[in-house]
Amino acid sequence: MEKKFFQKPTVYVGEVNINVTNLKKALHFYQNILGFTVLEQSDSSAVLTADGKTPLLSLEQPIDVTPKQPRTTGLYHFAILLPSRADLSSFVKHIIRAGVQLGASDHYVSEALYFNDPDGNGIEVYRDRPSAEWSWTDGQVAMATEPLDGDSLVAESNKEWGSMPKETIMGHIHLHVSDLEETEKFFVNGLGFDIVTRYSGALFASTGGYHHHIGLNVWNGVGAKAPAKNSVGLNWFALVFPDEESRNKAVDRLGEIGSKVTKNFEVKDPSGNVIRLVI
Repeated sequence: MEKKFFQKPTVYVGEVNINVTNLKKALHFYQNILGFTVLEQSDSSAVLTADGKTPLLSLEQPIDVTPKQPRTTGLYHFAILLPSRADLSSFVKHIIRAGVQLGASDHYVSEALYFNDPDGNGIEVYRDRPSAEWSWTDGQVAMATEPLDGDSLVAESNKEWGSMPKETIMGHIHLHVSDLEETEKFFVNGLGFDIVTRYSGALFASTGGYHHHIGLNVWNGVGAKAPAKNSVGLNWFALVFPDEESRNKAVDRLGEIGSKVTKNFEVKDPSGNVIRLVI
């Protein structure tokens, strides 16, 4: 894991906040299966961390929570980036033993595991290949979805999975959106991201030459509606800016394209996904 993609001057994803139907059940999953520790907790919410100080994921149980709504915008998955392939090796053996149903892919730039939490919130856990091994052509990075070499990954480490390694971070977030053209305008012209690769029905955006900090797709249908606020799924996610000046410039650019930023530095993308602009 190369820290340069998650520190100044890069803009990257920080904390992700999601709704769950049962906080106790969700916490059991996120603590015992994923290995997060609890930073803060109340009757209806919890903040999870890997290093004991940095919030990575927060869970909310609304009073009138409803199950995940199909064919809506919002969370496709949030992606936990482990520090090494050895960590991913330990994790894959642990999660298989735990009986979690999962998928796996080799994306050239990374090796990734995919599964859902008990409420159907999408999760990716992955490791990056060194950036020197990524292939770039005209500002576009080569990514694909190929079968993962599971035997090689399993053989990488004999270490037992315990808790999340302290260096674990939120690597990226992937969103369902309703319109790619409007979304591209928002993230590029407004937030200052670069589009670094395009798939069928999807865009991948980053800053600082990362393979992607944000994934965006219309796989739930062009024109998909936003889910209800009290449904399982994404409440908001944070984008971390290097300083106040760079955030203010983003606020100005967002205003120029007609996106209103609140006094608390919250903004909605054209599909209604809520983003907190933090420093």
